[in-house]
Amino acid sequence: MKPLEQLVRSNILQMRPYASARDEFKGEASVFLDANENPFGKTYNRYPDPLQWELKQRLSTLKGVHPERIFLGNGSDEAIDLLMRVFCVPGRDNVLAIAPSYGMYEVVAEVNDVACRKVPLTADFQPDPERLLAEADEQTKLIFLCSPNNPSGNLLDSNAIQTILERFEGIVVVDEAYIDFASHPGFAGELERYPNLVILQTLSKAWGAAAIRLGMAFADTRIIGLLNKVKYPYNVNRLTQDYALKLLEQEAQKQEQVRVIVQERERLASCFSLPPFNFHVYPSDANFLLVRVGGAAEIYKRLLEEGIVVRDRHRVEQCEGCLRITIGTPEENERLLSALRHIISAVV
Repeated sequence: MKPLEQLVRSNILQMRPYASARDEFKGEASVFLDANENPFGKTYNRYPDPLQWELKQRLSTLKGVHPERIFLGNGSDEAIDLLMRVFCVPGRDNVLAIAPSYGMYEVVAEVNDVACRKVPLTADFQPDPERLLAEADEQTKLIFLCSPNNPSGNLLDSNAIQTILERFEGIVVVDEAYIDFASHPGFAGELERYPNLVILQTLSKAWGAAAIRLGMAFADTRIIGLLNKVKYPYNVNRLTQDYALKLLEQEAQKQEQVRVIVQERERLASCFSLPPFNFHVYPSDANFLLVRVGGAAEIYKRLLEEGIVVRDRHRVEQCEGCLRITIGTPEENERLLSALRHIISAVV
């Protein structure tokens, strides 16, 4: 890895971050007259903790990551955007992303006027480290690796990720939004070993809290410091922080839901592979399946007529003829199977 100072935009290194009232004062007081808040109210008349320390302490225990190595944002998308703004000079630098993968890497790059070079995965949706690294040059600052990947659903090969971490001189972002559904523990335990590693996780998937928009980034304290330097002062609101704290007390319930989802994933994969469907089902370590059904657009349309929404991915590279199907409740999955049987029989 290059020295961090050579990777960060010079204006970001030199800038003086905004200091909010709650940055300047930490502690207890009986009268708050520093932040121009409305004094008539309870709880939500006050600005939230700008660095979410109580929530980070709870996540630290849960994830085994020091609080100062944690960044919290408005979904993982905020962290993706901040990483672009911290490391990439608009109109000059570039990032690499595997393809197919999560589309926001490219969108955020376009918004920030940063070139996004997409490197195709192999036929079994794995990265080729040599091909990926060959696309990097002196202006390549970030590599995005989604594992388990979206839309393919599979974990990326750990050895391939380690090779990229060891040989790439910039920042490697491993997006683990779906890691709770995988047997692999993820890369959080490798943060000490790789100072150029950034891990993204979320409460949107396994924790069932997509609506509160809370994403996490784990990284070297210097990288976290840079993200905090650039973020907006109160980027995670008090309602989100309060809900997340209550939610994280329900780990046993979350684990049970994950167990059911994984069990249903395997059941659906088995059903889809057999008559009357005979679909090609790609291996999944996430809470969804990528299924090659043939006439994806037509089946998607027919499912909509049955009140069932899946994701048509047939226009995505290497996903021709495919639908991406999120694992629902057992009852929802039965409705899907019944509808598909009806559609298949009608076609035949």
